Amino acid sequence: MTNLAREVLDAEARIRPHVRETSLEPSPDFDGVDGAQVFFKCENLQHSGSFKVRGALSKALALSREELDRGVITASTGNHGAAVAFALSRLDAEATVFVPEGASASKLANIRRHGGTIREHGKDSGDTERFARAYASEHGMTFLSPYNDPQVIGGQGTIAVELERQLDTIDAVIVAVGGGGLIAGIASYLKDASPKTRIIGCSPENSPVMIRSVEAGRILELPSLPTLSDGTAGGVESDAITFPVVRDQVDELVTVGEQEIAAAMLLFMDTHSMLIEGAAGVAVAAYRRLAPSLRGKNTVVILCGGNIGVETLRTVVCPSAA
Repeated sequence: MTNLAREVLDAEARIRPHVRETSLEPSPDFDGVDGAQVFFKCENLQHSGSFKVRGALSKALALSREELDRGVITASTGNHGAAVAFALSRLDAEATVFVPEGASASKLANIRRHGGTIREHGKDSGDTERFARAYASEHGMTFLSPYNDPQVIGGQGTIAVELERQLDTIDAVIVAVGGGGLIAGIASYLKDASPKTRIIGCSPENSPVMIRSVEAGRILELPSLPTLSDGTAGGVESDAITFPVVRDQVDELVTVGEQEIAAAMLLFMDTHSMLIEGAAGVAVAAYRRLAPSLRGKNTVVILCGGNIGVETLRTVVCPSAA
């Protein structure tokens, strides 16, 4: 068993009393031809509205009281910040969340709702992250990474532990990729537990930093264009431990366009009567793109979050009015 797979099991023991085992929903509306079946893992129904609470709790519960009392700093486009605030509120500690300019208003409101203090820096999430890490070091505070930490990755990988309980045969899993924490945790566990499972990562064409980095063989600094998938947008730290996992354990990487993301979100919300955010829409869009190659397979699509603001939702539902 790899070290990260062990981290997943350690995280499972730490966080299980504090997180929801989210449902795995079959979807006849999305099932493909030749017996293909798709299942949606509903992390949009997780505490704080996304999978991020798993990694935040895994790390926070491993911190000492002294580390918590020094103050905890993180960087986020929204979901990780809300998750850290949620986790720390249960440990009688405070979270300061640095966000990039232009972060989603609804996601900022979610951070505040869970007790986080928001500070703004930079236009790109990569710049924000570097600044927040330096700020924490300069002020003797504890930095809680969104993805570049084994215990955070382990927490995200607990989704795979649940999938193993919920579905006898997992032929493929489709995961949206930003910094890579979610897919690194899932891949690290499943490649040990179910080596034949095909792990598929996906990103928006407007911000495919991890995918382009894997293609280049090194982490790149690339600009990101606006995207519905704000949760996966932005840069990747130059020493990200997620990079070799994505490079070595993910079987396929694809990008999808903004129109594909919007269409996938609209179709899912219309057929399942649940909200999902853009990053989850990326995974649904990737499934629709790859469906012919998944014939006869049990495919799991990770719905990584459901935190979508009214204005963004309006652009998806009524694009002509946006």
